[in-house]
Amino acid sequence: MGFDIRWPIGMMFSVFGLLVGGYGAATQGDQMYARHSLGINVNLWWGIAMLLFGVAMLLLARRGAAAARSANQMLNSERN
Repeated sequence: MGFDIRWPIGMMFSVFGLLVGGYGAATQGDQMYARHSLGINVNLWWGIAMLLFGVAMLLLARRGAAAARSANQMLNSERN
């Protein structure tokens, strides 16, 4: 098939989501959030959102690779 862009996108967003979400979890209850973001832990919530998006991209890439393998096997069996 070829290069599937969903693999690196999924990995990048998963890693960044873990880093940002981990930072948000580590700074839970900090006064910075009360002053700058209406008391919402933006790092934690956006880290979770990025992690979910990254995992979704990885699952879609895995599903796409499996579909490509089965289509390739079907083509090979029809040729024989």
